[in-house]
Amino acid sequence: MTLAAPRLTGRPLIETRPMRHPDIADAGTMTKRGWWLVVLNVLLPGSAQVLAGSRRLGRFGLGATLTAWFLVIVAVGLALFARPTLLWLTVGAGWFSGVVLTAVQVLLVGYVILWIVLTFDTLRLARLVKIPGLSKFALPVVALVLLGLVGSATGVAASYVGTARSTISTIFGSSGPSLPASDGYYNILLLGADSGEGRDSMRFDSISVVSVNASTGAVTITGIPRDMPNFPFAEDSPMRDPDLVGFDYRNYFEGHSDPDCGWGSGVNQLTNAVQVCREDDGASLYPDAVAQGSNPEIEATKDAAEGILGIEIPYYVFLDMKGFANLIDALGGVDINVTERLPMGGPPPGSGAHDVESWAIGWIEPGQQHMNGDTAQWYARSRYTTSDWDRMLRQRQLQQAILAQFTPQTVLTRFNEVATAGTAIVQTDLPQDKLPEFFDLLTKAKDQQVTTIELTPDHGVPETDIDFSFVHQLVQTTLHPPTATPTPTP
Repeated sequence: MTLAAPRLTGRPLIETRPMRHPDIADAGTMTKRGWWLVVLNVLLPGSAQVLAGSRRLGRFGLGATLTAWFLVIVAVGLALFARPTLLWLTVGAGWFSGVVLTAVQVLLVGYVILWIVLTFDTLRLARLVKIPGLSKFALPVVALVLLGLVGSATGVAASYVGTARSTISTIFGSSGPSLPASDGYYNILLLGADSGEGRDSMRFDSISVVSVNASTGAVTITGIPRDMPNFPFAEDSPMRDPDLVGFDYRNYFEGHSDPDCGWGSGVNQLTNAVQVCREDDGASLYPDAVAQGSNPEIEATKDAAEGILGIEIPYYVFLDMKGFANLIDALGGVDINVTERLPMGGPPPGSGAHDVESWAIGWIEPGQQHMNGDTAQWYARSRYTTSDWDRMLRQRQLQQAILAQFTPQTVLTRFNEVATAGTAIVQTDLPQDKLPEFFDLLTKAKDQQVTTIELTPDHGVPETDIDFSFVHQLVQTTLHPPTATPTPTP
């Protein structure tokens, strides 16, 4: 009986590729191979499987990795060379931006899960039991530490994306119409009030208008005293229609009041006059307000601010002082130069404001201070031993300090905290499609000094008998300063 000779196929009977078919008896080769697999799994996830494991899993992981790098390169390119497009895709395209952010979050989470699978499979392929010495223990430790670092960073990124999507949908879920800049400026009514217990209504403690130059990003903040009386409304305001309002607005100039409901002629009393004291809650005055993310008292205050300043104010931002301290803490505090000693707290009901030392829960001392949220809130609200005019100046100072804290480093390192605090206290009717443009203007504003206008006696505006034509001219001159006429050369 003759044995047939084996057929030659052109390939050796035993493959000698060390990555896929290593010599398990060679300790040095197994150690080097294990480290190479771990390094490849970190640098190019999926490549370890292509070389030494399941090629199907490896091709899937490698394809996901290359796709991820491609998307990162595209995002970086857009951020560097087409930032408006990137902002439009992520925050300014309405529901489509929500879809984009959701897709990004899902991809990030999915990639983290894939990386975990690839890492444990890489350790399996390394055959740790065949690796001698310390490398047997060092390899899995290094692989898992690197997985933790990269995976946690990706997880944080996914969390940020989810927070951004939730914040945008919550704050900008309903808004007014998207309008172009008015006379070169975006004018936004900035309101502050405390919705805490014991407040009979949401009367505004702080009223100002932020004017942002649509080209340069330069910011001008105009403070309106909350008790300013006898003010005009905008020409097209429904507050000028006595049939709608229930009284002639000109009587409001003369100090019209309603003692039964408890309101007077100050601008911050519009909350009661327009909403609280009306059976329809102001719906007949501003029927579209709620659907556009606002309410009747805010729209009436917009009309009042337009009449006072002589400019168009299409949008508002409302800050609820009840949660204001949380935003300050989320930003890491603010730096304020205190010029006068101020008490924290207030007198017990019915006791009056006398004998401050007996009821003050603390004092804000003069000098440069880094304030936490609670101290900053008392700094803005303190009304005893000081005047309303000084209080306005402190609020403006605090607004500028908060703006200074909105640096990219602060926002990135405290993103979730800032977003959560902002969602809780901010209401606005700013249209979402304006966000890319406003982000760009905010970036420009960071490098410029904020200009302030205070409508107080110290700045030529008396408490009563106000000449509003003077106020209009003051605002126009500040927003549009006259250019110097060049002197002709002889």
